[in-house]
Amino acid sequence: MRTFRYVVADVFTDKPLTGNQLAVFTDARELADDEMQSLAREMKFSESVFVLPPEKDGHVWIRIFTPTDEMLFAGHPTLGSAFVLGGPLQVEEIRLETGAGTVPVAVEREGDRIVFGRMRQPIPTWEPWDDEARLLAALGVERSELPVEHYDNGMHNVYVALGSEEEVAALKPDLAALADAPALLGINCFAGSGTHWKTRMFAPGGSVPEDPATGSAAGPLAVHLARHGRIGFGDEIEVSQGAEIGRPSTLYARADGSAEQLERVEVGGAAVIVARGEFRLP
Repeated sequence: MRTFRYVVADVFTDKPLTGNQLAVFTDARELADDEMQSLAREMKFSESVFVLPPEKDGHVWIRIFTPTDEMLFAGHPTLGSAFVLGGPLQVEEIRLETGAGTVPVAVEREGDRIVFGRMRQPIPTWEPWDDEARLLAALGVERSELPVEHYDNGMHNVYVALGSEEEVAALKPDLAALADAPALLGINCFAGSGTHWKTRMFAPGGSVPEDPATGSAAGPLAVHLARHGRIGFGDEIEVSQGAEIGRPSTLYARADGSAEQLERVEVGGAAVIVARGEFRLP
């Protein structure tokens, strides 16, 4: 029997049993692709990570799977992996190779314990979303306060701005209609002002009806807000997510540069390790 150990972390929180769950299989060298997918399906978290030796300039290579698909990049798996792997490495920055390039994560420690991490995300591209009317109908909202746009940083996210945080909390989208969207598309509804924003993300096409914390979406959200004048470039925002599904999360995001020359996108937060286990496979 082959043994594969994993660690469960709750990400974008400092309180166990909140935030976004993540399984990190710390040595996946003997796993085939289909076995990784099957293990991710078995875990039933929004994402699971499989750690492999580096192929380029990173400390490790991480492969990220939802229950149905492999992803090029995702935020909470990258940040959570830094917490799981960064302790033994005893470095101030851990570099994680992903399908969207190497993502550096700077970590802050109290003694030997990592208490905060900040990842430098791939720079996103963006374009208008060409099926706005159908999307708004599936969400049950009449209009978006800002242009509905699609961002790509290795993960695909669409953004719909609502008038208030209460409207975001009250959303009851038609998940069956939203499930017609591509599997790796996150549909983000948000509201807020200044440095405080609330968001909910739905991805039923990828077997994630609602995500507790979406790190890949927080960075482009900061870009979106700065591009449309709701915050300044360089301002850090605090994003609340997950309360409606009982897993409150807090994310921090900042976009540096300008709409014409985006220089840097960072997303940060905490994580806590809550469980360890192993699978035994033939």
